Amino acid sequence: MADVGGIAADRLRSFIERVERLEEEKAALAADIREVYSEAKGAGFDVKIMRQLIRLRKLDHADRQEQEEILEVYKRALDM
Repeated sequence: MADVGGIAADRLRSFIERVERLEEEKAALAADIREVYSEAKGAGFDVKIMRQLIRLRKLDHADRQEQEEILEVYKRALDM
């Protein structure tokens, strides 16, 4: 392992290459996700609402319930 300026070059290169591979995988996954949304849209589903549902499903029940309650309070405050 060659040290350049106090940096282990081989180890640094390994980290950089791993991140680059993961970025490529992330881009491929993002393309796959876009394709699924496109397919859902073609089937008549509202993609914007689907994205909201996915975001909500990531929350635990208590957090989701709290957000919904706050949203209702805000909507009432704005006479919506």
